[in-house]
Amino acid sequence: MYDKQVVRRRRAVLALLVGLSIVMLTGYFGESSGGPFHRFQAGVQTILSPIEAGASRAFQPVRDVAGWFGDVFDAKGENEELEKDLAEARTQLAEAQTLVRDDAQLRKLAQLPQREGFPNTERVTARVIWKSPTAWYSTIQVNKGKSDGVKVDQPVITGDGLVGKVTQVTGGTSVVTLITDAESSVSAQIQPDGANGIVQPSVGDPNDMRLRFIQKGHPVREGAIVVTSGFASGKLDSIFPRGIPIGRVTNVESDQLELYREVRIRPYADFRRIDYVQILTSRQEQPAAIGGGTG
Repeated sequence: MYDKQVVRRRRAVLALLVGLSIVMLTGYFGESSGGPFHRFQAGVQTILSPIEAGASRAFQPVRDVAGWFGDVFDAKGENEELEKDLAEARTQLAEAQTLVRDDAQLRKLAQLPQREGFPNTERVTARVIWKSPTAWYSTIQVNKGKSDGVKVDQPVITGDGLVGKVTQVTGGTSVVTLITDAESSVSAQIQPDGANGIVQPSVGDPNDMRLRFIQKGHPVREGAIVVTSGFASGKLDSIFPRGIPIGRVTNVESDQLELYREVRIRPYADFRRIDYVQILTSRQEQPAAIGGGTG
């Protein structure tokens, strides 16, 4: 009973407030700008205006903090997006540089056999999958083996020239010992004079090799081209066919007391940056044995 009376009173008060609102609105819109209702509105605004300004100033730091957090989160999101874009750009650049480098090496490999005097042999192109971790640059491993016709002692070249020979073979991989290995020896010939000698490494510097045992009387000049001679040594055949470029003469040493001369050469191949090689899988008929040479 009590609850019903409370509800009736609230309904009556609500109806009264609605009626007063309607009357005030009707009077407000029906009177002139100087009427009592307009004056009442202006007075209320005058009273409440300082309160509104104070509240606005009081809550300004809160709004500023909220805005700062919003800006921080927006900036963090943009930074993460920029870092992602930068990482993708670096990856694309690395891939592009790798492709350019691979393309350059493969082009050289395709062009080398077109040089005059280069041996006409069958070749297998292989990719380097492992390199000697030391500074001697003595061995590499490639991704071609017995199943591709690769055998021990077959010559290995890059697009610049001779780099070594196959020394170990499995079904799908091969180990190549480079001519920079301390035990390497290659029968060589200086062009165009034809002086013969043995190319051996200067241990520790793959860019400096020595052509030894050149008989005196042969004029040797700096800049002369050195190629494989293909000559046999005693009863052993040379494993390198004639005409593969090795390097260029950089210095001629002269010693009047020695029977043989020695020159220094710079190899054409860059042993630090070998990514692709070709293995010469067929043999040409070698010239008859004349003079020294072990490879």
